[in-house]
Amino acid sequence: MEKASNLLIKLSRRLFTDPTSQEKFITALTQPQPFNPGILWCREKPDELPFLVETPTAWQPNFIDRLALDSKPGQYSLHNQGFYYCLDFSSVFAASILLTITSPVKVVFDMCAAPGGKGIFAWRLFQPELLISNEVIGKRLGMLISNLKRCQIQPSIVINRDSSVLAESFAQISDLVIVDAPCTGQSLLAKGEKAVGCFHPANINQCANRQKRIIANSAKIVAPQGYLAYMTCTYSPEENEEVCQWLMKKFPQFEAIEVEHLRDYRSHLTHLPCYRMLPQDKLGAGAFTALFKNTETGTKNQLDSEILENFAVIKLPVKEV
Repeated sequence: MEKASNLLIKLSRRLFTDPTSQEKFITALTQPQPFNPGILWCREKPDELPFLVETPTAWQPNFIDRLALDSKPGQYSLHNQGFYYCLDFSSVFAASILLTITSPVKVVFDMCAAPGGKGIFAWRLFQPELLISNEVIGKRLGMLISNLKRCQIQPSIVINRDSSVLAESFAQISDLVIVDAPCTGQSLLAKGEKAVGCFHPANINQCANRQKRIIANSAKIVAPQGYLAYMTCTYSPEENEEVCQWLMKKFPQFEAIEVEHLRDYRSHLTHLPCYRMLPQDKLGAGAFTALFKNTETGTKNQLDSEILENFAVIKLPVKEV
């Protein structure tokens, strides 16, 4: 058992007012327990499955399965053949806000895409005319491209540019922009992994500032009446609720959307509809998620295919948008 640090104890007191919840949170991070793995079906499920499937949650889409605790879904031939993508169930929780969107989604822009799970979720849900997956960190491109190819996610394009360049080049072109923001990764501790310095104020503030820059640039890509989804896998309010509050002040045309199926997970740390999965919920290591709509009226800008071609690292068969 790892002893709780003073910084972890301070965070628990900020997140929860009652000592019991504080203790459960600390225990989940200092005595990590395994979580049921999840899979996202990219193709139709076979009649017979090689693993046991748990009873679904009320908000779980039909193309997601939560598996028995000891399952190793990455070891089966169906995985190698691209039938499904393996993902943490916290990621399913975060991406489930997209189920609230009922309008057509023709272009999905995944801003911080690697390893690809949130973009693949959106592709499976909306079947868009184009998925644009951006990853600014070069060494993460390989896993992103590999997953998109294996799962036959097409039409899609992978690009490798800073969000500021993309905001300038692709203003108001996308029906949905996903920002699975780089963060301190505090939830890694709940999985028994390392996240050095994840509770240190300097690291938290550095991540929060980067998140604000990315979400501001991403907001500029959202078309009128389009959506912006913000997600992290960390717990600090500075990286979560406070980023959302900052976004609303800087871009007042964006409206925070209620996600009815996650009402039991609504954060009490802000008046905005934001949602948290916590490790003591025993579904996943943890996630924060929020959905915003651009309430501006007007016409979506045309995607500049020439610029997109110039930015492309790789493309899987695409059709005109």
